Amino acid sequence: MHDLSKYSIAQLRALEVQVIEELKTQHFLSISKAREQILHIARSAGMSEKELLALKTPKTPKGGTVAAKYRNPDDPAQQWTGRGRQPAWVKTWIESGKSLEDAKA
Repeated sequence: MHDLSKYSIAQLRALEVQVIEELKTQHFLSISKAREQILHIARSAGMSEKELLALKTPKTPKGGTVAAKYRNPDDPAQQWTGRGRQPAWVKTWIESGKSLEDAKA
């Protein structure tokens, strides 16, 4: 590695341009290589490039509902899974000095 502190600003800028160009080249080469590997695997499996490109990613089904982790002891109808923003009753509960552990479902 070079001691860059000895370079002038002009030399550093020229080096920067070279580095950016080399990064672009290396990125392009890595993508090209990966593409060729993918096509080779597809051909080995008996698929054409056209068939490969026509494949759609299957949609994963959304997960079911998440069970409530906390319930308001004063009003059991108020529940919270513990995910996302805290509902107002949770904030009030905590601000009143009570532990969230006391509201576990």
